[in-house]
Amino acid sequence: MTRLTRVAQLWHYVLVSRALVYFACAFFPGLPGFFDRPSQWLVLALGIGCDLVLTVIGQLSRAPGNALARRTIVWGTSCMTLIALGTLLTSIAMFVSSPSVDATPYADAFAAIRIGAVLVAAAAVAIARPAFFAFAGATALGGAIGKASMPFAFAAMIFLFLLIVMVREDARHQRRTERANRRTISDQQRALNLVRDFERAGRGWFWETDRHGQLVYISPTVAAKLGRAPSDLRGKPFTDIIRKRIGNDESEERTLGFSLSSRTPFKELTVQAAVPGEERWWSISGHPISNELGNFQGFRGSGTDLTEKKKSEREINQLARYDVLTGLANRLHITDLLERALKNHIGQPQPCALLLMDLDRFKAVNDTLGHPVGDQLLQQVAARLAQIVGDRGQVGRLGGDEFQIVLPQITHADKLANIANAVILSLAKPFAIEGEQVRVGSSIGIAVSEGAGVSSAALVRNADLALYAAKDAGRGVYRFYADAMHNQASERKAIEDALRDALAKDELKLVYQPIVDVASERISGFEALIRWQRGDEAMISPSKFIPIAEESNLIVPIGEWIIRSACASIARLGPDHRIAVNVSPRQFANDKLPATIMSAVSAAGIRPEQLELEITEGVFLDESPENLEMFQRLKRTGVRLALDDFGTGYSALGYLKKAPFDKIKIDQSFVRGAADKSSMNAAIISSIVGLAAALKMETTAEGVETHDDLDLIRGLGCSHVQGYIYGRPMSLDEAVALLRADGGRVVAQGYKSAREMRSRTFRTIQVESGGHRYEAIVRNLSTRGALIEGLWNVPAGTGFRLEFGPDLVLDAEARWSDQNRVGVQFAQAVEITALIGGSVAGQSVRARIERAA
Repeated sequence: MTRLTRVAQLWHYVLVSRALVYFACAFFPGLPGFFDRPSQWLVLALGIGCDLVLTVIGQLSRAPGNALARRTIVWGTSCMTLIALGTLLTSIAMFVSSPSVDATPYADAFAAIRIGAVLVAAAAVAIARPAFFAFAGATALGGAIGKASMPFAFAAMIFLFLLIVMVREDARHQRRTERANRRTISDQQRALNLVRDFERAGRGWFWETDRHGQLVYISPTVAAKLGRAPSDLRGKPFTDIIRKRIGNDESEERTLGFSLSSRTPFKELTVQAAVPGEERWWSISGHPISNELGNFQGFRGSGTDLTEKKKSEREINQLARYDVLTGLANRLHITDLLERALKNHIGQPQPCALLLMDLDRFKAVNDTLGHPVGDQLLQQVAARLAQIVGDRGQVGRLGGDEFQIVLPQITHADKLANIANAVILSLAKPFAIEGEQVRVGSSIGIAVSEGAGVSSAALVRNADLALYAAKDAGRGVYRFYADAMHNQASERKAIEDALRDALAKDELKLVYQPIVDVASERISGFEALIRWQRGDEAMISPSKFIPIAEESNLIVPIGEWIIRSACASIARLGPDHRIAVNVSPRQFANDKLPATIMSAVSAAGIRPEQLELEITEGVFLDESPENLEMFQRLKRTGVRLALDDFGTGYSALGYLKKAPFDKIKIDQSFVRGAADKSSMNAAIISSIVGLAAALKMETTAEGVETHDDLDLIRGLGCSHVQGYIYGRPMSLDEAVALLRADGGRVVAQGYKSAREMRSRTFRTIQVESGGHRYEAIVRNLSTRGALIEGLWNVPAGTGFRLEFGPDLVLDAEARWSDQNRVGVQFAQAVEITALIGGSVAGQSVRARIERAA
């Protein structure tokens, strides 16, 4: 209908051409009598009239909102009818008219006018194929009628048929072409839509340059990010949208420049976009394009935004190099900084100091207040450390409560001591966390490299050894590394290595110390104590190798060997005696401990209650359900449980009502010197005995060595005693022999009272007693008494005045005598150095004694 409308709008040209034919027929001299034949001019005039009507309709169709054009069927039918009828009538009249014989000069002109009119009309109707078919058919039919010739009509029909077949074939071709074009256009549109969606979604963008490197296309999304319109960027060099970078990060920009100049493809180059006021990164790829002749036409490519990826990489790098909790450098980063501090940019060694620090009592904070409070504590500790160190160095967190401080170019001992002291004092101040005041301390190990090429690993090892020494020194202090520390560490390592083979080489053995029933003075059992005889060397003290076994976890297999050996020893002692063995916290945490005990008891053929496990208060650090479950599992095996070293550790009173202990062992630190009237130990022992009696538990006092202490222990109601007064640790054969000697009965042997440390001397003094003066020699001195020679058979209780100098006189009392030897006790404790030092010091001693009197 659109094409047919266009035919009608052009029909005024056909009207003019056919009007020319009309006037040619009327006025050419070669066509006389045109108006004399009404059948010709009337028919031609009617045809021109149809053209006139069609012309008017076509011009009316140009007007907007035409009502006739909206009635497409009526309008189309009218146009087709007027085209066919007008053409038919004009063809009849044109083909009838022919010039006379004598009008030869005008025949060509008339033929040209007639053919021209046909061509103008044909050109018009060619726009719409239905109109062309109507025109062609009407022309052929009109010509046949005008000539009244059958051959002409037959020939016209043949050509009309050929025309119809040809046009039909062309129509099919056109339809196929249009369908292909529509498919192509549809595919192109679909691809264009996909590209636009791809760009709008921000997943990528596209660009194209001409052969001079100037942009001919760039995605609108990228232009918007650059703050410019796409039209402003067209014609600009492609490199204008890339920000130039200065430094060591220009390699990809050089690769881009080389690729553009050498016309070679490039892929996924990272560049920084020239976006004002923003850091944005792109990954761009491109390839050269050529025309059909192979001539270079420019570049075409794509790009993607890498900004978020770059941010993620930075965040990952932050996580990889910095501690998440405190923001300090992590282990990896602080190690890298230490290595860089030990060498300058050309690899030469340079001086550096390393401080290794951990917190004291941090685990107790975590256990009592919880891990969130512990985390906040670590954050505040990190802030204080960073403030103290400042720009002088770098602080890092190794993990847990361990921190490391790298101080480049600082090696002076005083400066390092000042920094360490500042750290210790700062961290000793309370931390305010969630309304609580939390107090911790810190221990610091310091290692220094004077620029002698010490490796970072060696420096860390040295600082670690110094930290270990600081902890041994009582915590809350700092220690510098010394070579002796390395020797000690090497010795510890050698002991650990040798200890691993000690079981296989049968170097470990057990000795047994008697445990005596106080009431009957009979041996009720023994405590098994481990000893290590390493080859032909001297005996290694348990205090030296047991801590190493604990740290290396060798205590578990050693503890299993002790249990099995003790059970085998019980079988030799007989059914009336038991043996106690110590169980370390690491053994207690081993889930296989009950099975090990049952296996050892069964293999030895003894009753389970003959084995007693002594468990230290260290296990109470972890007040967990698993601990209580282990207590119950051990109790179900039938063995006895004793709480060892009670009162020295972690206030286990709450645990006594939960854990099924059979005995409480009173630590020797409370027993020794308990008989001294100035000591509070007797009151403590009495409290422990009363507590055990209320809970229906036995008590064993450890470390009893003197008769005074034994009498006190017996008087306070303690049920069992263990100590040198009843026997030192002995071999199993000796223990068996001791049981058989007197039915297991033993006699207490030892000093009457505990002796203090004494200083050997040789000094003459004057002794006054009963109005007489004697000369005597002082052999041994302590703060409370002395051994004097030269006085014979002095009764106990005799009073003396001892003159150590003109102004140094002490009152004393004889406690015992043996021939010419007398043991005296001073009326007041004194300083030994004052007694030995002379008269000047003696004046202050005498003054103190007189004031005390």
